[in-house]
Amino acid sequence: MRKTFLSIIILLILSSCGTSKSINNENVTLRLLDDFVIPSGLEIEGTKVGGLSGIEYYDGEYYLVSDHPGTPRIYKAKIEISGRKIDTVKITDVILIDKGSPFFKGNHLDLEGIRVEKDRILLSSEGSIQNGKDPSIFYISPSGAYLSQFSLPEYFLSGGDQQPRNNGVFEGLAKSYDETGYWAGMELPLVKDGSKPKLFPTKSPVRITRFDKETGEATRQFVIQLEHITKIPWMYFAVNGRIELLEYASDRFLVLERAFSAGHGTKGNTVRIFDVDASQATNTLQENNLRKIKFKAAHKNLIFDFKPFRKNLKEQIIDNIEGMTFGPDLPNGNKTLLLISDDNFSSLGKQINQIILLELEFKDHIKVKP
Repeated sequence: MRKTFLSIIILLILSSCGTSKSINNENVTLRLLDDFVIPSGLEIEGTKVGGLSGIEYYDGEYYLVSDHPGTPRIYKAKIEISGRKIDTVKITDVILIDKGSPFFKGNHLDLEGIRVEKDRILLSSEGSIQNGKDPSIFYISPSGAYLSQFSLPEYFLSGGDQQPRNNGVFEGLAKSYDETGYWAGMELPLVKDGSKPKLFPTKSPVRITRFDKETGEATRQFVIQLEHITKIPWMYFAVNGRIELLEYASDRFLVLERAFSAGHGTKGNTVRIFDVDASQATNTLQENNLRKIKFKAAHKNLIFDFKPFRKNLKEQIIDNIEGMTFGPDLPNGNKTLLLISDDNFSSLGKQINQIILLELEFKDHIKVKP
């Protein structure tokens, strides 16, 4: 009986190590085109290029946010795409966050998301929950000066009754399709909402909240369920989180999830992109504890898994992908999607600053803005 029980457990674990959903390209098709690795040790204006946790394409330029807490900064870059390949990447400038503002003095800046407007830049920070430092979403000027901040529901604050998980708060920002707001997504569930993903399927709901871009107030929220861990962690650490999102049509999103299992060397990451439909999802904005209510999560379809394409990448590594942005159109009229990885300044072993170029094709019935 004991042997039978152990066999069942082993079978469940092994069967959970593959991709849990099949590819479904009903609405969106993604194709890998190219990748580019920024040389390690590159320094620009006295700063080491690394920790690149977000990317934004705006008015012909790219903005790359670095999550270094001591010197939070944004790099401006030119990424030249020739045909269907990345030709060159040139970092042209550094925007240092002016930490003289009282807002910055009272916050721990762990920058993760970036979106750019004509005269201001929106950033998200995870804060430091374990040290009582709240997450934040705020505007800065193009020169790095503090402008204003969004008002967060109490359950996102470090001292609240709910309390977010440390290093599991706001990962990524998305401009709303109607251009009147922004979506901010959690990486992991709030402590009382659900458990962190494990090797077996769990209820791991993460909140995605819409904020009005002018008032900074939260106006709507929906939930997606995270996928389970895909690889057995041989060194006692594994995580899967929702990392980035983009709204490409009303209530339709591209959502990036990244799982990591320790002990697999450079093959520890599993990176997948989902097509998410939130049109029928419950508005959970006023709910303090998702375990205590019945709600309808947004519908997910897996549309891209990097695992089969690892061998096609420059170093055959899919690294710690953290940022995603729509890029310029290709000659055939399809859009580009660019992703960027955070090398953690190579503090955890071999990691790279990697830019990945994908071709994005929407089906005819999807109304995407030009």
